[in-house]
Amino acid sequence: MESTIKRPSQSFALVVTCEHGGNEIPPEFRSLFKSHAELLRTHRGYDPGALELAKAFARELQSPLHFTTISRLLIEQNRSLGHPRLFSKVTKGLDGPTKDQLIETYYAPYRERVVELIQQAIRRQGTVLHLSVHSFTPVLDGDVRRADVGLLYDPGRSVEKRMADRWIGSLRQQRPELVIRRNYPYRGTADGLTTWLRKQFGDSHYAGIELEVNQRFPLDRGTPWRKLKNGLVESLRLIQADK
Repeated sequence: MESTIKRPSQSFALVVTCEHGGNEIPPEFRSLFKSHAELLRTHRGYDPGALELAKAFARELQSPLHFTTISRLLIEQNRSLGHPRLFSKVTKGLDGPTKDQLIETYYAPYRERVVELIQQAIRRQGTVLHLSVHSFTPVLDGDVRRADVGLLYDPGRSVEKRMADRWIGSLRQQRPELVIRRNYPYRGTADGLTTWLRKQFGDSHYAGIELEVNQRFPLDRGTPWRKLKNGLVESLRLIQADK
């Protein structure tokens, strides 16, 4: 359901999270999804490949990882309280007490643990890079997404922008054939976990980057996916070494 993997401290303060790691539905809510089994298997139910990639970052860079495998269709961990898409079309009709139960059981504890990990990293090393790992569908509503990798961040935050610049430069050296775009396919300042955390922590202490990877790689599996994972991890490792 939910898990926290603890790793030893390292020279680069990195915390990895994955908000859309699976499409599980707790038993007490499965009746709501009887007619939505196919939807759960799509990108609207979870981010294919995201958890696998997040685990690779945490393992290879020896960083804390926090993730959930509860489907975003139950409650959306990457939206703020009050956001119109906090609850999906399946759960938005639930009564108030049931929605409160979802928030108290799944949403709030997840965010509290992420805040705790970031606070620990800041106390230990001063500045933390929070890497929120996601994947995006290659085609959305007929629109072809023309990117392999997207880095979402706030250009107005100096430390965050500098880290994004350095990582993009490192990744382009490692994998020059990749199409890498900034703040694509979404804006880095749109509502999300990193945006919410920027309000909790100052620019000099917190940098939040949402990594978006085209789902064609994990869905096709094979060598391209393995090479992409290795390139992303190695390029970030080089940034860590230069820190």
